[in-house]
Amino acid sequence: MGFKLPPGYKIASGKKSEHLILAEFAKLTYQEICSSQEEYSHLTATIDRYFSSETPLWWVRTEDLQNIGCLWMGNAIDPLTNNRYAQIFLIFVLPNHRSQGIGTYLLQKAQEWAIDRGDRKIGLQVFAKNQTAVNLYHKLGFITESWLMIKPLSD
Repeated sequence: MGFKLPPGYKIASGKKSEHLILAEFAKLTYQEICSSQEEYSHLTATIDRYFSSETPLWWVRTEDLQNIGCLWMGNAIDPLTNNRYAQIFLIFVLPNHRSQGIGTYLLQKAQEWAIDRGDRKIGLQVFAKNQTAVNLYHKLGFITESWLMIKPLSD
């Protein structure tokens, strides 16, 4: 791996029993984007449905074993070629641990996992207003391949 974690951090594989911690990290991600939302039970349901041995999870932990970041991977299918590719389901680093290379390290970890599986590309979805994340992804070679377009149907 080209990137290393900063001193004081280590990587650990996640376990199925940590699904509620993963749900809490997913909730933190969405709270940053939509702070007015109050209900997040759908995230736990989604994680319960898709978290398996085929969708690995890695934690970044401090020396005292506090989870400060995570990477949850899975699969997607290219609608044009019908080929499977690696999909980042969740990547998150707590705000007070950002700008140290942890996110870059996790993205490199995702890429290695994808290459080891024989995938030819890796994808993710990012909210357009999360410009910090968009900038990081562009810096690391991600390109925009499609847009998710939404039309509100009520006021």
